Amino acid sequence: MADLILTPNIENADDFYAGLLAAHDGLEKADSDALNARLVLVLANHIGDSNVLAQALDAAVLKDT
Repeated sequence: MADLILTPNIENADDFYAGLLAAHDGLEKADSDALNARLVLVLANHIGDSNVLAQALDAAVLKDT
C-alpha cells in the first residue's frame, strides 16, 4: 500500500502554480470550478490507488478542532 505524500514533492512548483493560475485566468466561477473538478479527476485517475485517494480526501477535508 502506498502512502500519500504530504511533504513538498512537485518539481518546479512555482511554474506549476503559475500555470494553474493562468489556466483559470478570465474564467467565470462556474467554469473555474469545472476546471478544478476535471483536474481532480485527471489526477485521481493518474494516481489510481484508491487507498491513496482516500488518504488525500481525508487530508483535504477541513476538520473543526
